[in-house]
Amino acid sequence: MNDGRKLTNEVGAPIPDNENSITAGPRGPVMMQDVWLLEKMAHFNREVIPERRMHAKGWGAYGTFTCTHDISQWTKAKVLQKDKKTDIFLRFSTVAGERGAADCERDIRGVAVKFYTEEGNWDLVGNNTPTFFIRDVHNFTGLNRAVKRDPHTGMRSAQNNWDFWTMLPESFHQRTITMSDRGIPASFRNMHFYGEHAYSFYNEKNERVWCKFHFITQQGIKCLSDEEAMKINGMDREYHGHDLYDAIARKDYPKWTMYVQIMSEEQAKNHYENPFDITKIWRHKEFPLHEVGVLELNRWPENYFAEVEQAAFTPAHVVPGIGFSPDRFLQGRLFAYGDAQRYRLGVNYNEIPVNKAKCEVNEYHRDGYMRVDGNYGAMPAYTPNSYQYWMPSPEVAEPPLDLDGAMWRFDPKDDPTDDCFRDGGDLYRLMSEEKRQILIDNTARNMNGVTDNIKYRHAVHCLKADEEYGTRMAKALMLDMNEVRRLAKLDNAGLIAATMPKQCM
Repeated sequence: MNDGRKLTNEVGAPIPDNENSITAGPRGPVMMQDVWLLEKMAHFNREVIPERRMHAKGWGAYGTFTCTHDISQWTKAKVLQKDKKTDIFLRFSTVAGERGAADCERDIRGVAVKFYTEEGNWDLVGNNTPTFFIRDVHNFTGLNRAVKRDPHTGMRSAQNNWDFWTMLPESFHQRTITMSDRGIPASFRNMHFYGEHAYSFYNEKNERVWCKFHFITQQGIKCLSDEEAMKINGMDREYHGHDLYDAIARKDYPKWTMYVQIMSEEQAKNHYENPFDITKIWRHKEFPLHEVGVLELNRWPENYFAEVEQAAFTPAHVVPGIGFSPDRFLQGRLFAYGDAQRYRLGVNYNEIPVNKAKCEVNEYHRDGYMRVDGNYGAMPAYTPNSYQYWMPSPEVAEPPLDLDGAMWRFDPKDDPTDDCFRDGGDLYRLMSEEKRQILIDNTARNMNGVTDNIKYRHAVHCLKADEEYGTRMAKALMLDMNEVRRLAKLDNAGLIAATMPKQCM
């Protein structure tokens, strides 16, 4: 390979690894000194103006969250104490499409909830799937570019999309979900949504557990076929927006029941796979759902631009009793989301009414574009100071987390416990025959026009997950099953090498 194909940083220095973050140990958090990751994310956040880079097409509504069950044994967060009622703002979105995209596309749906708590805003940023395509934040920019428009043609490209997905075997479970019957919700009201990442809870005794958030629709699951969605998109590109608006207008307020899964620190240390890998799930039989409360949407915004378009969320916004985890993707999102909002809306985006906390805010931030609130007047603008203004609250700190291992760019595929196909195979085996056929047909249609080398990669992944899944997928994609079986004997590096385009070999 000639030197002209070497990856470099923004000033020409070679990059040693473009997929694996520097972490504190194999399962530890991402290190701030991963400067190439920060450069990638900061540049990516500034590439497109004025709309959001991802989740550009969205709808929002106000509502309430009522905590109905006692989970104080796990968290001291006031928003999650029994009988507490909290105002919220929620934004639904598609992911890949621009602001003018049709609502009923085969895509995951973003769901971001802002809880206006008495201890500050809590933003829970997730999707309508419990898992995701990638597990290392280094691949975040690649994923989003692959599903966006091709820089050469200006068109969406199934070739780019499937090439990226199949290069990362950990995306297999999410591919299966996206191509399943649940890939196009009939409405926002008729889908579940999830926090996806593992987060932490800590209680009044400063005891930590790990948790995952689930919101189960009370309206029941309903989905659209490709044919139904195509017809709707031809008639009403704002179909999901109309449905949500109409439901609230007729006072048929949509509701979701919030649940959490809980994993102890000891369970996490002894789990058979990395519990902080977002491409994997915590099985309900092992970690059952615990009911928490009810989320209801009951008020439409007065002005779309002011409240929906300018709504800004970041998972970095948590409250005492809720913390983070060593999830590599979450660690990167903690930086990326707020940084994107500072670019898109300005450094004072949290002063916009829809984003503004409903409790007192004293954060020493000053100046910047669109500062119109008095700028804290004559208060000291520095810390430490001699006036005892705005002192830290050490009592709300999350308990310390023990870390293990060297600082290095660990590849999760080198972990002997890593199995990228177990969850996807389990999901396939849970499906009825009708839903299996829908999955196969949807995938074949979606891969129409994709080159055979990429189709072989996906068929191999299907076969590794389940014999029947792989056999039926190979047939639907009109591939040689003997070749699929031969390729399935290779490891991931061998499979990628064997399925590279000939001009790259």
